[in-house]
Amino acid sequence: MTEKRKDTKLESEGAEFLVLGHLLIEGVSAYKAYVNFPGYDLTAINPETQKVARIQVKSRWATDYDNSFPLKNLNCDFVVHVALNRGYSFSKKNKVNDSGIKHPDFYVFPIETLARIRNIGGWNKVHLKKVDDLESFKNNWTSIKEFIESIPSNKLKVEK
Repeated sequence: MTEKRKDTKLESEGAEFLVLGHLLIEGVSAYKAYVNFPGYDLTAINPETQKVARIQVKSRWATDYDNSFPLKNLNCDFVVHVALNRGYSFSKKNKVNDSGIKHPDFYVFPIETLARIRNIGGWNKVHLKKVDDLESFKNNWTSIKEFIESIPSNKLKVEK
């Protein structure tokens, strides 16, 4: 008998709010896209530069997941992967004594980084083991801040 797939809709919504909260406490104006926009879940904006960052949130419930996630739509500027670490569900389930519950891990990737390494076809999975210097992306909220603080080239003032 096949085990029923766990419904993680609430947890994935929670991951979006966790990312939103982190952006806000980092001083980044951001909001959740409450309408389903293909490609992104959150928007960060800098009113001074008028620069916008579209952010897709990808989360995994299990602490012992395979360190990969599907990424079909590349229509965003950043992907924040949230390892929620809510317990064991796969290989460690019957082999350890602890619950596996720990604090979530956040990885902030520019879309170009993941576009280069994701598998094409099928699930279009991104495997974190293929990311060079993975730790540099952990809690890298600065990359979003720098992105929206830069002035787009079409907005630069030309001095005469």
